[in-house]
Amino acid sequence: MSKILLDCGNCQPDFQSMKRLVQQAFHAEAIQTNALDDTLSVLRERHVDLVTINRKLDCDYSDGIKVAEAIKADPDLCHIPVMLITNFEDHQDAAVKAGCERGFGKLAMAAPSTRDLLRPFLSDQ
Repeated sequence: MSKILLDCGNCQPDFQSMKRLVQQAFHAEAIQTNALDDTLSVLRERHVDLVTINRKLDCDYSDGIKVAEAIKADPDLCHIPVMLITNFEDHQDAAVKAGCERGFGKLAMAAPSTRDLLRPFLSDQ
């Protein structure tokens, strides 16, 4: 069974880039959500191996860290790994402080270091 990435808050072009990355590098499935409510709904309905959240949600430009904090505060979901997508180190630090894995920025999406960050969660091995 392939691994599943849930990508929250990215615009369609960025989601397509993420989807291509996880399909090509890991043969994983990528699904998209837009905000807190639909993300929590999907996480309660199906197994997800990793959640990536855009720092600013495309649908309303709200702060993606709020989605991460809600996942980590939920006793039924807090075990799911979460990464924030941001180029800003201070936002990465805040996400780690909230219980997330250190993520990556959109500028590094094609970098080998990003595949290295995703590998523990999306690799079949």
